[in-house]
Amino acid sequence: MPDFLKPVSGFRVTFGGMFKPPITEEYPEVKRPTAPRYHGRHQLNRHPGGLEKCIGCELCAWACPADAIYVEGADNTPDERYSPGERYGRVYQINYLRCIGCGLCIEACPTRALTMTNEYEMADDNRADLIYEKDRLLAPLPAGVEPPPHDMAPGSTEENYYRGEITPDGRLAPLTESPRAATGAHAARPGSGEVGGPRA
Repeated sequence: MPDFLKPVSGFRVTFGGMFKPPITEEYPEVKRPTAPRYHGRHQLNRHPGGLEKCIGCELCAWACPADAIYVEGADNTPDERYSPGERYGRVYQINYLRCIGCGLCIEACPTRALTMTNEYEMADDNRADLIYEKDRLLAPLPAGVEPPPHDMAPGSTEENYYRGEITPDGRLAPLTESPRAATGAHAARPGSGEVGGPRA
């Protein structure tokens, strides 16, 4: 190649890109949908009756490799009940300045209280606002559901909640056994810890 053409050859990629159609995304006017399993903002879920699923066990905080989660558990009392069972998450914080979106906290949660949504617009110009407290992480209450603290459904136990046997209006509706389970084809073995019914 002649020496006078060498500077021009360096612009080959630039000139080639000048005549291609633009692929710029018109964000934020046009927002592309995320994948169904996208790791976005966390959410603390509730049982259908309004009680919180978080039991304050702190397993999510222990599983977090970035030390982004802080949890303080507290005991439920007869006068103030926030979750089924003995304990609830009194303090729950996620520091999104540290969170790496790995999802290990979701896998560690024994009650499926913590999940990740598709929300990704969390940028802020204030560092303090990127530490999400429990009030910003809790799932919204369904219409007509009483916010906690309140009693569990009459006649229910903690197990009924985790089996998904509580209706949105706060009643106990035990699941009926399937024919397969009734014949013992998939019955839980005593002492195995296996519980029938869908996971809440």
